[in-house]
Amino acid sequence: MRIRLRPLVAATGALALSLVSGCAQGGAAGSSANTVTYWLWDANQLPAYQACAKGFEKENPGLNVKITQLGWSDYWTKLTAGFIAGTQPDVFTDHIQNFGQFADLKVLEPLDGLGIEDSDYQPGLAANWVGQDGHRYGAPKDWDTVALFYNSKMTEQAGLTADQLDSLSWNPKDGGTFEKAIAHLTVDRNGKRGDEAGFDKNNVKVYGMASGGGGFGDGQTQWSNFAASAGWSYLDKPRWGTKYRYDSRTFQSVIQWYFGLAKKGYMPPLSDYNVQSNQANTQVAAGKAATAFDGAWMISTYAGFKGKDIKTALTPAGPTGKRATMMNGLADSITKASKNKAGARKWVAYLASDRCQTVVGRSGVVFPATPAGTEAAVAAYRKKGIDVSAFTEPVADKKRFRTFSYPIASYSADMTALMAPAMEDIYGNGKPVSSLDQTNEQINLILSQ
Repeated sequence: MRIRLRPLVAATGALALSLVSGCAQGGAAGSSANTVTYWLWDANQLPAYQACAKGFEKENPGLNVKITQLGWSDYWTKLTAGFIAGTQPDVFTDHIQNFGQFADLKVLEPLDGLGIEDSDYQPGLAANWVGQDGHRYGAPKDWDTVALFYNSKMTEQAGLTADQLDSLSWNPKDGGTFEKAIAHLTVDRNGKRGDEAGFDKNNVKVYGMASGGGGFGDGQTQWSNFAASAGWSYLDKPRWGTKYRYDSRTFQSVIQWYFGLAKKGYMPPLSDYNVQSNQANTQVAAGKAATAFDGAWMISTYAGFKGKDIKTALTPAGPTGKRATMMNGLADSITKASKNKAGARKWVAYLASDRCQTVVGRSGVVFPATPAGTEAAVAAYRKKGIDVSAFTEPVADKKRFRTFSYPIASYSADMTALMAPAMEDIYGNGKPVSSLDQTNEQINLILSQ
């Protein structure tokens, strides 16, 4: 599960560093020479990792794994507090958004020497977890891409076929066939569609596309696929860049068009979105939206909507001629203050191996990082009657698709803290996209420190 991540590590890096440097000397909670403590947040994955722990303990007699599962918000709050108080686990599930700051604060243990090779995992996953110092700090765990979920009953009523939805394209001038489809799927309270005369954009019953909010600075399930398919990149370098590019005219034209869909009545206003109670999937479940861009971690959620046959389509092709999707991936990291580093290294190596990843894959909840783990997941989804090709095709076909990572740079929490209100001001308050010039300047000033 990945809910939008807030900047939970203190935005003032120097203060956070001083706090971490003053950690209590106690060991990780519950750790000992015979125990490895491991934290994760996704309850749906807990059974699979409990099964992995049994396999690991069988291979390592006398060494036990103690797993703690916490809800998303509690997880990051408790982890951050643990770094300060010395109560952190030996091993934890890490998110790429926090990686830059955790690495800067030196709270992660290098994982060099575990035999982790880039070629053993889906492309790009392993390389993302190498710090600016050249050391590895994360062992690839799983991956996800983004696709368009849609209510097949609504699309059929609108006369749109699955092939048409898989063949959409867009551009920032008129929105292309994608905007035409979203407009046609939008229905006002008088039964008028968004592309029909007399459509009332102020009284919409069903929006063509759900709202995912402003998207912070990454827009993973909002605008990222559009920006990337237009040829834009977050930073001046794929990893550990020194300058963000939110002042790009290409990016700003994408954002102006994307949030303009709400002005036309095809997407809900920002005021309708709530990260706790009315996310994109909630809008689709309630029949308030016909489609939603969302990540692979939500496959089972959409498949579980009662009375609805939810299917998926590829992201639309952009001005570059390619389709695009963020390919994000979690990793397992060892804390610098771990009191059982030897056991932790064995556990992380096991987690990153096919012995565990195929077990996780067979649970049909996520796509594990190794090809064998991915194959096991695809088979598990197929057994459930779920087609996941919209998520796997971008990874396999580099000619038609561009996959890209979450922006990896220092001070990511500061970037998020600045971009979140800036994007909401554009979406919700009509602020001009040119206002991102100043925001970008502020972010790059912090990044240059």
